[in-house]
Amino acid sequence: MFGFFSSKKNHSAQINSNTATLEIEAGDNLLNAALNAGLPWPHNCRVGSCGTCRCKLLEGKIKPLNDFSYVLDEDQLSDGFILACQTRLRSDVTVEVDLDESAKPVAQSETVEGVISEVTALTHDIVEIRISLNTAFPEYLAGQYADLTLDGVTDARSYSFARAPYLEEPSSLSFFVRHVPNGEMSSKLHDGSRIGSSVTVSGPHGSFYMRDSTTPAICVAGGSGLAPIKAALEQYAHEGFNRKIVFLFGARTQKDLYCVEDMEKIASHNEQFTFVPILSEEDQASDWTGERGLVTEFITQQGLDIAQSQAYLCGPPPMIDSAIEVLKTNGIDENQVYFDKFLDASHLPDGKR
Repeated sequence: MFGFFSSKKNHSAQINSNTATLEIEAGDNLLNAALNAGLPWPHNCRVGSCGTCRCKLLEGKIKPLNDFSYVLDEDQLSDGFILACQTRLRSDVTVEVDLDESAKPVAQSETVEGVISEVTALTHDIVEIRISLNTAFPEYLAGQYADLTLDGVTDARSYSFARAPYLEEPSSLSFFVRHVPNGEMSSKLHDGSRIGSSVTVSGPHGSFYMRDSTTPAICVAGGSGLAPIKAALEQYAHEGFNRKIVFLFGARTQKDLYCVEDMEKIASHNEQFTFVPILSEEDQASDWTGERGLVTEFITQQGLDIAQSQAYLCGPPPMIDSAIEVLKTNGIDENQVYFDKFLDASHLPDGKR
């Protein structure tokens, strides 16, 4: 008898005309419903910051949870693109999306409790934290991430797994955390006194991982964006390289470099893998004999046919945007570019990350 007063109603979403029809519960967002239905919907952040989950609204009405213009440009907005993770339905809709047919099966996300067991400094502003879990964590793909919730911090933060799955025990996880000035979560995680503190880990999440292919690949990372690329390359080294991979790692100075020996060890045992660290602000009088400049300046200097390659990009948004422009200029198929923009909470309209 009270149904008259309720404005909540389930709606359906027709995907790509005949791919699937989703029944979406009131209050759920389009991306979550698609993932729960098993669709290989491209996504990474799930909080409206990366733009990976964008799709085109052909028919129907929606309720945006955040301003799409923060991520989508004017052309995309005028063409009807929306962010699936920030979309609730106000009517039945029809949408068009490039589903990721190369996607791998991923584990269902779970929430597991644990404690911080180790905090190790890697650079002046990046630490590796290790978490001991009370129960086994779902098997993740190298490149995916988890949401961490810490006592005393309002919202969860997202961090990529820093080690290949085969290197971790089922009840242990590692993450690289860059200190963000005035960052609520990162400041606490950098504090060695937090060892033993309770932490909640939810995941795995994301579709940033290396696809099964023999196509050459170029990887570009900066800052703590090294984590997912490192994990993926460790997995490749374990299973055997079946294609040429070049990894360009950009840093400001030598004090910002880390895990270099790990990458060089992989390169020494795999002739198809090349690792190139590049410094953009190193003192000209220093003893650095490696490459200098912006990491994106070296993309076309690696002997790869960019138009016939895949690209995996991870790190600060300006670096990724610049890399994408270089790749597009050199003819890469945009569907072969995979990226994960690392953003701190100050970058987001809702401060979720």
